[in-house]
Amino acid sequence: MKFYGKILIVDDEPHIRKFLGMILQELGSVTIYEAGNGIDAVALYAQHRPKFVLMDINMPVMDGLGALRELRRLDPHVRVIMLTSVATRGTVEQAVDLGAIYFVRKDTSREKITGVLAEIIRTGHVTANEQSNAEN
Repeated sequence: MKFYGKILIVDDEPHIRKFLGMILQELGSVTIYEAGNGIDAVALYAQHRPKFVLMDINMPVMDGLGALRELRRLDPHVRVIMLTSVATRGTVEQAVDLGAIYFVRKDTSREKITGVLAEIIRTGHVTANEQSNAEN
């Protein structure tokens, strides 16, 4: 199933945004918006209302958790997938409590990231099987 829609990628590292953009282009006809910090992410979300947001946690100006809070105020149904290279249990729990639908470590293989994103795009969430595969 191909995805046709808008996605916002939020990360302060341009190469990560490019990498994720390439993966998303493989999954369908995607319009991608990019932001390098949480403040820009909130503004772009308000303007374009993408179907999904892939967002880093550690960023300058406003971090991902702060941006997630603001996005939830704008749209209680926003679908945010959090990204990070360093994940503590507390950070994951906080992101989930704030409404993130999934959490992906940046060191996950391209194949697993592609699989997780394809499943989220297809169903709006990740099945238990996909979730356990992504964590390995």
